Amino acid sequence: YYTEGAELVDNILEIVRKETENCDSLQGFQVAHSLGGGTGSGLGSLLISKIREEFPDRMMCTFSVVPSPKVSDTVVEPYNATLTVHHLVENADETFCIDNEALYDICFRTLKLNNPSYGDLNHLVSQVMSGVTTSLRFPGQLNADLRKLAVNLIPFPRLHFFMVGFAPLTAKDSKQYQSLTVPELTAQMFDAKNMMAASDPRHGRYLTVAAFFRGRLSMKEVEQQMVDIHKKNSNYFVEWIPHNIKTSVCNIPPSGLKMSATFIGNNT
Repeated sequence: YYTEGAELVDNILEIVRKETENCDSLQGFQVAHSLGGGTGSGLGSLLISKIREEFPDRMMCTFSVVPSPKVSDTVVEPYNATLTVHHLVENADETFCIDNEALYDICFRTLKLNNPSYGDLNHLVSQVMSGVTTSLRFPGQLNADLRKLAVNLIPFPRLHFFMVGFAPLTAKDSKQYQSLTVPELTAQMFDAKNMMAASDPRHGRYLTVAAFFRGRLSMKEVEQQMVDIHKKNSNYFVEWIPHNIKTSVCNIPPSGLKMSATFIGNNT
């Protein structure tokens, strides 16, 4: 933050500025970083605060790999994470929390991989990142951009740390053979085993939820599923925000799949 980062940040900002000048309509920024190491936390925080100064009216989304007690590789992880979270609270609009422990669990349990590589972990994260930005890139029946997502998911400005999940989970090179129905997709999506943060959502309550569906789906079926989920699990949703599930449907599925769903939850 104070040493190498301070020297490099001006050069990085210059590159960012050039990229933004190439945009027709700049929606915002996505930063992927980890909170455990020095670069992701220190330089990451500095970069986010500088971009915020330079472009105060654009969305700032971060995909943050948070430290977990089981999968730790740095002694000073707790310090780095604590110092960075303060910057994220102040300067980010949306923070999608991901942790390595949950990603490894998905690889071992769901995908049955014996020795997952970073490529496998990145593949899982990339599916979520792709799902979040789908509506910006493809036409759909019901679109949601980054700003609309923030409006629907964030009841108070500082509460912008989301859990993310994806369904159906597939390994990097495998093909999906079974075809899923919308109810199965929704059940998988809300399942704690599909979450990319190793915290059990059943221990808290959802303030808000966003579900991005991709593929040839009927809007009516999707809406009906969401109403059913809300009715059956009403204890897990706070009662002071009515209609707190937001859906968006994009007609074009991800490659290799017929349909998919990306889950974003704001949980206590």
